[in-house]
Order: sequence, then C-alpha cells, then structure tokens
Amino acid sequence: MLRSLYTAATGMDAQQTKLDIVANNLANASTTGFKKARADFQDLLSETIRAASPPTAQGGGQPTALQVGLGVRTASTSRAFIQGDMIETKNPLDLVVEGSGFFRIQRANGDIAYTRDGTFRLDATGRLVTQLGELLDPGITIPTDATNITVKPDGTVQARLPNRTEMADIGTIQIAAFANPGGLEAIGNNLLLATPASGDPIVVKPGDQGTGSIAQGNLEGSNVSAVEEMINMITAQRNYELNSKVIESADEMLQKLTQLR
Repeated sequence: MLRSLYTAATGMDAQQTKLDIVANNLANASTTGFKKARADFQDLLSETIRAASPPTAQGGGQPTALQVGLGVRTASTSRAFIQGDMIETKNPLDLVVEGSGFFRIQRANGDIAYTRDGTFRLDATGRLVTQLGELLDPGITIPTDATNITVKPDGTVQARLPNRTEMADIGTIQIAAFANPGGLEAIGNNLLLATPASGDPIVVKPGDQGTGSIAQGNLEGSNVSAVEEMINMITAQRNYELNSKVIESADEMLQKLTQLR
C-alpha cells in the first residue's frame, strides 16, 4: 500500500518539474535566440517479486516476471536547437546565424561563452559588444568615422572610410560549432558554456563545415511555440491530478485497513 504512495509522489514531482520547464519556455517566448527545453523522464528500478524462469523438460516455468514499478524520475532536460523565426530590424548591428553555430563572446572574466543572440552594439571605443558590454570574439573595432557598416554572409565586416572609394575590410566574425550542442550549459543572459558533454568548439568562418551564414539586419526569435507549450501545460496538470488521485485512493484504503477489527 505504501509503495503506491511513494510511486505517485515521484509522478507528482516529475510533473512539477515539467511544468517548471514549460513556464520557463513561455517566459522566454520573446527572448532573442532562446531555445526551448523539455524534460526527459525515466522509470525507476522496478521491484522484482518473482523472476522469470526458463521452462523445464516436463514443462512449466515462469515465462514472465512479476515486477512492480517504483515510479519515475527526471533524467535530463534537453534543448531543441531548431532555428527560430527571423525578425527584420534593419539595424546593421543585428545579426543572425542562418543555420547551426554560435557567436563567440568574451566575458568580463576572460572566459569564452556562446550565444545565438546577435543583438550587438558599439561601445565608446567602437568595439562590437553585447547588450551587457561583453566583447564579440575575435574582437572587431569599427572606426568612429566609418559609415555603411556591412556584414557579408561569410562574416566579413566592411565599412566605408573617409577619402576611400572602396569598402574597407574591418574584420571577420567567426562562429563556433559543437558535436553535441545539447551538452552546452546555460548560464543566463542568453549565454552558453562549453562542457565535456558538448565537446570542444570548432571555430570556423560562417558557412564552413556545415555551419550557417550571417544575415545582417535581422534577429533570431525564440523557437518557443505558445500553442505547444499550452498543450504541455495541460498534460502536466492532468497527470499531476491523476497522481494525486492515486494518493487519495491509497489513503482511503489505508483508512479502511485501520478500521478493521
């Protein structure tokens, strides 16, 4: 009897985790470059009351085992790196990676982080930075007297300088690819860190080795589908209610047992 109480409790806990993830997805439905996550579940080790046994020469045996499951656990959360919708901004410093790959960001402590958020700005010295002032890596500095900033699909940054008829090359944006992007660790502020699970970054020019190209004047929207998340919310709520009903039923049965004389 008590087994069903604890089993249902694991189910309620799992659905609570799923609802937490759904809530985070919906909260970031308008976050640039955000990738939706989902909870992956696994069943807990079943209790074997009687094991299966092979048949004997005279027949008999136990072709199937008698096992009772002990509940569920949240095994992991995984991100879906599906391309989000392109949002045209016409801002020359807004960039999108059309395909796989991440912008490299140098954090204030010197570490390299990765992002799909291409919302870049110029700081007081003309360097390309994120909204938090962290540097794009490798660094690109736009001269203060430059005009008509252009970013080509291969990451080449050009600008028009005074007294020059041709566009001048300012630098080249590089992007990073990972064998397992799902292994990246989210640290907030639209940033991800490489981990042993993600593998080492492969730093290339946009378009090389199957990576995406750069689109200027656009941003990548979140890939969260509000309708899909609402469905996930409803199923999590109903599954939570069903597990709570199991606890109520087990409690009623225990009450009847205690009333037996």
